[in-house]
Amino acid sequence: MTGTPRVQYAARTDVGMRRNHNEDCFGILEAEQLVLVADGMGGHAAGEVASGIATIEVGKFYGRNYDVKETKWPFEPNPELSNLENRLVCAFKVANRRIFETAHADGGRRGMGTTLVATAIHDGKICIAHVGDSRAYRIQNGEIVRMTRDHSLLEQFKEINPEMTREEEHNFPHKNVITRALGLADDVEVDVKLVDIKSGDMYLLCSDGLSGHVEDEEMLDIITKCNGDIRGAVAKLVDRANEEGGNDNITVVLLRCT
Repeated sequence: MTGTPRVQYAARTDVGMRRNHNEDCFGILEAEQLVLVADGMGGHAAGEVASGIATIEVGKFYGRNYDVKETKWPFEPNPELSNLENRLVCAFKVANRRIFETAHADGGRRGMGTTLVATAIHDGKICIAHVGDSRAYRIQNGEIVRMTRDHSLLEQFKEINPEMTREEEHNFPHKNVITRALGLADDVEVDVKLVDIKSGDMYLLCSDGLSGHVEDEEMLDIITKCNGDIRGAVAKLVDRANEEGGNDNITVVLLRCT
């Protein structure tokens, strides 16, 4: 697919059934075809501060800086990555530095951080970047594929124990412990990939409030049964996570490329 695809968006964030405030945040910059989902962490409302900074700072940098050759970027680009990938990675690093500095300037927010997953579309390709355990999925030709790998203790354990069952995963005592997040250090490693877009592709971005309650195949089933109604699909996904306990904030963004 070449050129600029038409993209439809639907999004919803929900506090869930057990929390009294929402530390998730999402952003949709339609002019830039940029989508962001962040899941903050930290006491005294610091998590929602961190996730808010992440979405704002990534959006600002990405929107103002198209090419490293045109403007001086604060972080050196990786020569092995495309301009689109470097643009998004640098935006993540800018947000990370801002969160880190904000946390250290306010003792009550020390240690705050956030996961972040983003997709950016340009010239028939989609760039997917993430830090932490918020996820991106692709729905294509009736199949759902996870496009990100969680930065978590559970994923590290699964690498050592590839035969781990779903029940063992569910009962893993440290499954919610993440190993990488924005704001915990003055620099961060960002995982990024670039793939071609096909007409009809859908991409689902979510916090672990969804993925921790609803299996991938059930997500696909819900989306498929909505027959292209992406708003309805997002609402049903959030409702399903709440039906399964809603132990965390839930954020879902669904985009469809045509």
